[in-house]
Amino acid sequence: MPKHLNCFLALSLAISIAGFAGCNSRGAATVDESGRPTNAGKELPNEPDVTFKDLRGKDVALSSFKGKVVVVNFWATWCEPCRVEIPWMIDFQQKLGDKGFTLLGVAMDEEGKSVVEPFVQKTQFDVGGRNMTMNYPIVLGNDDLAAKFGGLIGLPTSVVISRDGKVAKRFIGLVSHDQLEKTIQSLLKPTT
Repeated sequence: MPKHLNCFLALSLAISIAGFAGCNSRGAATVDESGRPTNAGKELPNEPDVTFKDLRGKDVALSSFKGKVVVVNFWATWCEPCRVEIPWMIDFQQKLGDKGFTLLGVAMDEEGKSVVEPFVQKTQFDVGGRNMTMNYPIVLGNDDLAAKFGGLIGLPTSVVISRDGKVAKRFIGLVSHDQLEKTIQSLLKPTT
């Protein structure tokens, strides 16, 4: 089935059943009432051990971001709800990047670098009245890597990782800007 049709079907189903918008992806995941990922009734690893490849082919270990609050955002160039979120992600990176935060964009396009790299380099988004390209690290994803985060039932999917490398929250589908920002800000606050 063409990916755009998958996206449409998943979007229709999500709106009618779950009340969120997202594009279909392979894999399966659920979240409990607190947003923590579960898989077939089993709790997922609290600290995903994942190494991605960036657009230059270099390894990017999730553990290299320990000490920062990280949003791991699974997206694709063809996913319309993902395009809605990208300006917010750019804004978060710009506003919070120097406060111990980073966004990690995981591109799930089957075509990989050949479509992702030109999109990242050339596509501009309106961020507060300014046209900007994606300003955060982009890595290439696949189903095996996504499985380490509980798999994907839709795009976008965002997993928020605390400073100590633990999964704090998971959002499936188009996340609310304010809800995501509130989650990030709460994790950036110093603990006493």
